[in-house]
Amino acid sequence: MTHETVAVVVVTYNRADLLERMLVGLGELERLPDSVIVVDNASTDHTSAVLGAARNPGLQVVRSEDNLGGAGGFHLGVRTAYRAGFDRIWLMDDDVVPAPDCLTVLMALDRDCLMAVREDTAGHLVEKAATHFDLRNPLTIRPKTRMVETDYGSRDRMPELVEVQNVAFEGFMIRRTVIDAVGLPDPSYFIFYDDVDFAIRARRAGFRIWAARDAVLVRQLPFDQQHDLSGWKGYYMYRNLFVVHLRYGENALVRRKPWLIAATVVLLSALRGRRAEADNVIRAMRDARGMRAVPTRSVD
Repeated sequence: MTHETVAVVVVTYNRADLLERMLVGLGELERLPDSVIVVDNASTDHTSAVLGAARNPGLQVVRSEDNLGGAGGFHLGVRTAYRAGFDRIWLMDDDVVPAPDCLTVLMALDRDCLMAVREDTAGHLVEKAATHFDLRNPLTIRPKTRMVETDYGSRDRMPELVEVQNVAFEGFMIRRTVIDAVGLPDPSYFIFYDDVDFAIRARRAGFRIWAARDAVLVRQLPFDQQHDLSGWKGYYMYRNLFVVHLRYGENALVRRKPWLIAATVVLLSALRGRRAEADNVIRAMRDARGMRAVPTRSVD
């Protein structure tokens, strides 16, 4: 498989210092990618200067006039790489740095969908890709019930390949045949769950997703999923969680679960005096209903 071409797609927004370290890491890979496609989501910091000084072979900068969010950025970047004819596409956020042999390991594996396995800067396993993503049990509030990190605890306890049921667009690699089958990442998510949606579509099309133990990806920032549910990120977290259930719930009860969650949040918010969170979840439920259709397989 080493003859296959590969493009890295990076999405960035106002994190120039992280992006710079990430590009340096890509430049130090044993097996260099054939192209590095950076989608600049209308950054207003010194991202342009970092990109102008970068010396990565095959560097292509795609600048958006507006902030498309992570979902829109990956849609644009994957579409660019796909149209350029690359055999594999490796998706990255700007806050990760691959180990020098990471791409070598991935390209040696004959799998259509692969995940590099993340660790923090201290070397601790922090891979949160789900080993079980439950869209069947209506009593499961959060569908991710198990993940690589909790199943294994450390990298040395993992087998060489671990099958996962969802992914993060941090080190996820796909062959173009996957895009042929399921289309592009859905830009309408803006942020959160666009990667989950893509993984569900890929699995339902018959593809298996494997986390590769020896493909090391170092996350530069700690995970912080405790977003303000009364703020703008809270709206997207609620809305996109609801969309995943409405689109892919495996029975009628799971597909109705968003209404139960929304009603519960509204009630509790009223009791706690959190009107902003109640407004968020009401708007999220309304907007999620308009996103119930699964994306087409178009690559336009």
